[in-house]
Amino acid sequence: MRKILIDADACPVVDIAVRLAQEHGIECVLLCDTAHFLEREHAVTVTVEKGADSVDFKLVNMIEPGDIVVTQDYGLAAMCLAKKGVPLNQNGLIFTDGNIEKLLYTRFVSKKIRMAGGRTKGPKKRTHEQDEAFERALKKLVRGDDGV
Repeated sequence: MRKILIDADACPVVDIAVRLAQEHGIECVLLCDTAHFLEREHAVTVTVEKGADSVDFKLVNMIEPGDIVVTQDYGLAAMCLAKKGVPLNQNGLIFTDGNIEKLLYTRFVSKKIRMAGGRTKGPKKRTHEQDEAFERALKKLVRGDDGV
């Protein structure tokens, strides 16, 4: 049985993911560092020491093939794909071998612009439509309609 692992630091869809996991009888694990306190009924919380990528590395070490991973981090998504996980972002985008390379490249270019003193646009205010798109995508994954 799949489980849902959530890179929960600053994740806007924790409650939706926990609810769907509970409705479908799937284990749900929230991962965060000591700078955050997260606890939800129907979910296990794993807290790691604060540090660059400490949550990411813990999550990657826990993942098993077919597990669903909720993250907005492209680097973590790439590592999850390498371990046969199914990463999904907070807006309903399912990361795949077919789209991750372009996303990583875009992240790289944006970082170069910022390091050179340039500016990039930040995220827009979260919308109800984004929550609905995430919920539709996660339902598809937990039902196994994803071909994984």
